[in-house]
Amino acid sequence: MAKTEQVSFTPENVDVEYDEKGDALYIAFSHENVADESELTDNDILVRYKGNKIIGLTVLHFSERRKKAS
Repeated sequence: MAKTEQVSFTPENVDVEYDEKGDALYIAFSHENVADESELTDNDILVRYKGNKIIGLTVLHFSERRKKAS
């Protein structure tokens, strides 16, 4: 997963949405939301890329993670 440049963003550019039915948390770091490529990590996080830049994350099984953190 070390194929990216450093990501920098301001809080105003971050968009976070939760899909209760799909139990997924979507985090977008850019208004560019069409990825060229994506990668599913071992801990069920989908990393979305545009070129070498991470433009967003999808956290699968989000409600289960919240329960573990509490």
